[in-house]
Amino acid sequence: MNDTITKLINEQINAELYSAYLYLAFADYYEEEGLSGYANYFEIQAAEERDHALIFRNYLHENGERVHLASIAQPDVSFSSFLEPLEKALEHERYVTSLINGIYDAANEARDYRTMNFLNWFVDEQLEEEDNADTMVTRMKLFGSDAKALYDLDNECAARVYTTPSPLAGE
Repeated sequence: MNDTITKLINEQINAELYSAYLYLAFADYYEEEGLSGYANYFEIQAAEERDHALIFRNYLHENGERVHLASIAQPDVSFSSFLEPLEKALEHERYVTSLINGIYDAANEARDYRTMNFLNWFVDEQLEEEDNADTMVTRMKLFGSDAKALYDLDNECAARVYTTPSPLAGE
């Protein structure tokens, strides 16, 4: 693995851990606002992002590369509506997709087919992440101003359960 790809993957580990930190901040906001279902949703998102970091970490180790953990930036978050964290989540997922695409481009340029193959799971995962985030935004826009509908959405989010990502589960 060339130095550029190793560096980009180390940076991605930090980005994934920041994502977990960011989503915990969203969970805290919703918990403090009385929407514990949305808090649950983002706690699970945080766990997924942490696991994504572990998948990248494991990949570096499997390839004999060193992991360099960097400081995780504090999320700058304050919200004036229930919609704002959802919109920020969608924006953030699009940003993460751009980072994955950047690593993929570098791997393609280096003809690092193993890394390209490894990244295919993340390309698919980001499609799902963006779709889920977009759905959350759309549903809040459509139903969030109705107390009963918001209650139902919160209950739906409360029912979400964590599943280990397949690369960590060995599937």
